[in-house]
Amino acid sequence: MGLPQIAPMLAAAGSLPPADVEDRWAFEVKQDGQRAMAYLPGDGSTVLRSRSGADISALYPELAALGSVLGQPTVLDGEIVALDRKGRSDFERLQSRMGLASAAKAARMAQVVPAHLVLFDAVYLDGHRLTGLPYAERRALLEGLGLDGKHWSTPAAVVGHGAQALEMTRTAGLEGLVAKRLNSVYEPGVRSRSWIKIRHARTVDVIVGGWVPGRGRLTGLPGALLVGEAREGGLRYVGSVGTGWSDTERTTLAELLQVAAIDDCPFDNTPHVAGARWVLPRLVGEVHYATRTRAGLLRHPSWHRLRPDLAPDDIA
Repeated sequence: MGLPQIAPMLAAAGSLPPADVEDRWAFEVKQDGQRAMAYLPGDGSTVLRSRSGADISALYPELAALGSVLGQPTVLDGEIVALDRKGRSDFERLQSRMGLASAAKAARMAQVVPAHLVLFDAVYLDGHRLTGLPYAERRALLEGLGLDGKHWSTPAAVVGHGAQALEMTRTAGLEGLVAKRLNSVYEPGVRSRSWIKIRHARTVDVIVGGWVPGRGRLTGLPGALLVGEAREGGLRYVGSVGTGWSDTERTTLAELLQVAAIDDCPFDNTPHVAGARWVLPRLVGEVHYATRTRAGLLRHPSWHRLRPDLAPDDIA
């Protein structure tokens, strides 16, 4: 293809930059989709590559026309999303487009769940590698390309005003922000502190109904908790939580789970989780999560704390 293969730069999780230096940062809406590098040789063709470098062009035929818009060799960084009725990226919708086995099926699904490519960086343009330029300059070059169409766009980035931008995304039901240092270079394949992803932390009290044993050094300890919410006199499974504990908390939970062991699944909707062990639904915990699926499952859940002050009836 004649274009350099460039691995995407990755953002580190964090919080908003301090207010006294926020004018050194740009803020973009965090998209919830599939990361993609778009390779446009300038001959009308388009090649899309995933974060791993795999060619995913055939999965998204509606994005093929992007190559005909630019007549110069270009490599762009972006995120493929599926939008809901309010124009928000919806990863659950996009999943129906990912991993399809045939081009014919991908073409049919493109009519049902159209994909949209959100562009946010330019890393190669007209024979010149741009990775050594500051973000502000790369962003200006990207915006100068005027890439806004039915299936792709270049949403605005806001300099400063981070707290206001974060609140706007919360009110709009979006996942959060990505803060990018204006003078930062593009670091291919690196998870850099020059890009900070800030997710909205939602919190929910859940009831523990089971667990999955850990492996290796975690043998005998919980590797994940299976949690639910009280619904209409029963316990509705809402997800598996496998992060957020300290070693001490994990040991404490293991002792409580052993005491509460039972043979039968306490959930109304039995989760299909290999190696699951069931417990009396009496332990209450607080969990942070990003969003929910349409089925009510928690996305990106993280354990926050045990709530010994609460009984299951208190959160029903």
